[in-house]
Amino acid sequence: MRTGDDLIPVPLELVTDPATETPGLCLRYLDGERVLDTQHRTAGRLVLFGDPHAAAASAIELRARLRADVAGEWRLGVAALGHCVVELDGETVIDTDIAFEGSDPVAALLDPPQRWVERELAAGQEVDVRITVGSGASATAGLGMILGAGLVVARPERAPEEEFAAAVEAARRSEVAVVVVGTTEQLESEGRDRTTLALPGRQNDLVAAVAAVNPRTVVVVNSGAPVEMPWRDDVAAVLLTWFPGQEFGAALADVLTGAAEPGGRLPTTWPKELADVPVRDTTPAADGTLTYDEGVHIGYRAWLRAGVQPAYPFGHGLGYTVWELSDLAVDGHDIEVTVANIGERTGKQVVQVYLSREDSAIERPVRWLAAFASVTAEPGGVRRVRITLPQRAFQHWTDAGWDTEPGPFTVHVGTSVIALPLTASIE
Repeated sequence: MRTGDDLIPVPLELVTDPATETPGLCLRYLDGERVLDTQHRTAGRLVLFGDPHAAAASAIELRARLRADVAGEWRLGVAALGHCVVELDGETVIDTDIAFEGSDPVAALLDPPQRWVERELAAGQEVDVRITVGSGASATAGLGMILGAGLVVARPERAPEEEFAAAVEAARRSEVAVVVVGTTEQLESEGRDRTTLALPGRQNDLVAAVAAVNPRTVVVVNSGAPVEMPWRDDVAAVLLTWFPGQEFGAALADVLTGAAEPGGRLPTTWPKELADVPVRDTTPAADGTLTYDEGVHIGYRAWLRAGVQPAYPFGHGLGYTVWELSDLAVDGHDIEVTVANIGERTGKQVVQVYLSREDSAIERPVRWLAAFASVTAEPGGVRRVRITLPQRAFQHWTDAGWDTEPGPFTVHVGTSVIALPLTASIE
């Protein structure tokens, strides 16, 4: 099911380079009427950093012969900044300046605005596409030509209700249902904050409907940051994949079939709902200044101070076996712990060590990560794990530099920031 209106870069199997008659697109660098260079491209989105012709060109031109693989109403267009012209079979259907809007120019370059037209196509019908992108109204148009510009499309789709009903019926007939949900580059960016942690579109409704007809539902969350998962207690498993890239399919198949263990641990805290997040106001002042006033209570430390139970804590992660930690011993700044695989499969565990200081002369987090170690063991395997805590883990910052407060600390050992069954005193 589509979660938004944005088009995607044209898939390679749909286009032919008219210059080479091979799958792909023909890219030309133009300086007025002069052609600086011609290249064969195998991706609908262009990233031209490092190409000397990009800096010298006043415009770029993309040409391709697109073949519709299904009949229906297609959307064809351009993603770019600058003056954009789109021709279909020699007819100009788009001729416009696309300017930068918003507060994040880098995000606009990485994920430029789109313009498209709708065209009814028969299955097998071919369309000659020509796109020209040049300088225009945007101050970043020159960069827009060499980063993110491209041919974008959307295939015809069934009505959303038909797609929804078909997915639910398929889940009803299946032994296991796998639902892939997530976010997109339109929602996540390093240069701006999200306005919500909710999954876009009707993804939550889809998971709930599938889980209602198949208790063996696995939800694969394909996102780069926390999202709300109101259905998390109603499904058999949740697997976070973190935008894994081109080997996503192979890796996912290995994990779902048990050929490989997930193995990861959360570097962030995942809330039950947005209202639980300790820090939500990230709006700059009128002068553009954003004050970070959390002090040492950032990330998982803010959750500990707030005393709110998250959906999944920092450091959390499961595999396909069961573990037991015991016999914590302290020797100076070295700690030792026995890690036993009491399950039926070989697996990996991450032993995490945190420190705390109840009676401190300075402000400290409730506890903080000091060290960790990865352990692999076969079924029935037992490992004695030794971890050295760095001196910096005991130190705090002052105007004069790093300093160590004398006296005892408490060491906590476990498998997440809140699953810490073993404690001891350490100095």
